[in-house]
Amino acid sequence: MADPITYDDFAKIELRVARVLEARPHPNADRLMLLQVDVGDEQKQIVAGVRAHYAPEALVGKNIVVVNNLAPAMLRGETSNGMLLAASSGEKVILLTVDDPDCAPGSKIK
Repeated sequence: MADPITYDDFAKIELRVARVLEARPHPNADRLMLLQVDVGDEQKQIVAGVRAHYAPEALVGKNIVVVNNLAPAMLRGETSNGMLLAASSGEKVILLTVDDPDCAPGSKIK
């Protein structure tokens, strides 16, 4: 179990709905995928370790949940400007998605 955090710590995390616009394999990493996502007020790239679990075409159009205010990180030569949320169940990775089509990209998760 992780150490407890305060509400103020949690409140710093900006969770948003992001629509996947494009997904493609990372050119320099077998386990990573490059996602172009719409977070409402901007588009950004997220590098995610989901290549073994999802085909790129299966991700396009999905509304996923992302940490929108994560500091940029360089991952195998590509900049990641956020982090998607996923659950792991045994060997399986399952993206957290929003299934209501009326939930617009950029909607805040509360």
